[in-house]
Amino acid sequence: MNRCAWLLLFLLGGCSHADADHTVLEQAHAGPLEFSVLGEGELRSTRPTPLLVPGKQWSSRQLNWMLPDGSTVEKGELVARFSADQSKQDLLEAQIDLQRNALARAGKQAELDDKNGQLDVDLIQVAAQHAIAARYANASLDAMARNDILDAVQDVHYLDVRQRILQWREDQSASRGAAELAVLDAQRNSFETLAKQKQADLEALELRAPHAGVLVLERDWSDQVPHVGGSLYAGNTFASLPDLAALEVQLSVPQIEAQGIRVGDVVQLHRWGIPAQTASSRVSWIASAAQPRSRDNPVKYLSLKTTLPADVARRYGWIPGQRFVGKIILLQAQGYSVPNMALSHDDGHDSVQVLAGNEVRTKRLKLGVRGATRTQVLDGLRSGDRILLAGKAGEAK
Repeated sequence: MNRCAWLLLFLLGGCSHADADHTVLEQAHAGPLEFSVLGEGELRSTRPTPLLVPGKQWSSRQLNWMLPDGSTVEKGELVARFSADQSKQDLLEAQIDLQRNALARAGKQAELDDKNGQLDVDLIQVAAQHAIAARYANASLDAMARNDILDAVQDVHYLDVRQRILQWREDQSASRGAAELAVLDAQRNSFETLAKQKQADLEALELRAPHAGVLVLERDWSDQVPHVGGSLYAGNTFASLPDLAALEVQLSVPQIEAQGIRVGDVVQLHRWGIPAQTASSRVSWIASAAQPRSRDNPVKYLSLKTTLPADVARRYGWIPGQRFVGKIILLQAQGYSVPNMALSHDDGHDSVQVLAGNEVRTKRLKLGVRGATRTQVLDGLRSGDRILLAGKAGEAK
């Protein structure tokens, strides 16, 4: 990582203790420093237009045809065509349910009409009998025998009760019949709604581009794009038409190498496998924590984003979905650096051990940017210092 420090690795031949301990040294020299880490990621748009699988309420679809990933499309152009066998079956079932509902309602209405007709007949008969009984109940004792008058009075009371009962039954029959018909009407409305939805599903089997752009297929949780013959659900994202004027690359860097990355760091980008096509940008966003990229691999990666100039993308014909490599520049400066393995941290101070003759001394350092293998030294080293990298320093003299 350090291109300017002269790494003079040798065994300390003049010291018998150092020979025995296999002490390794590096001699400090000032020079140009460059710390960088590599990340890989995908080009994407910050303002994509999602293309959803047509249909409503998660109805099942089968993909019959589609344009290839990365195709250039015009406004209104057909992007994909689907079939919906399940919706056909559901529509037929809804139509059958509607016919059954119509027959059930007609039967229930006929039953209620018959019952109401019978009650009307009974009420008419009771009314006639009541009139006759009431006539004789008020007759004079001279016109009728006493027992006949008493019987007539009793008949009036009986017919009054029966009339009220028949009227109550008529009211109850009307209320109950209205409730039963309301249930059948509600079922009919539900079947009609379902039939309309399924009919709309069968009429929404084509996906067209709302505007011109480049088709980018959506990847699922297993990182697979849609394929002909696959099953999809209405409302899910099928693809997107990105805005090519707003592009970014989201890079992933192994956590162990990501320390020291900051917003604003320079990023040198090129397409994966085509290093001649390059672009320069800066880190615009860094994730708050590193995350594993798969369940099978526990290694964590830090995600970061960098914007891509639109003119560069147009020049090289870059489109979303392409893979990129990004070189994040942590430091470009003149000065000293030391290997991370040589650093110690005690009592809040950073230091290294150096050899002065055969004597080991500790030097406190003021550090700068820390890279994956080396760290910038702002103060504390001089040219020619022999830095102890490994070995039993306590026994060296």
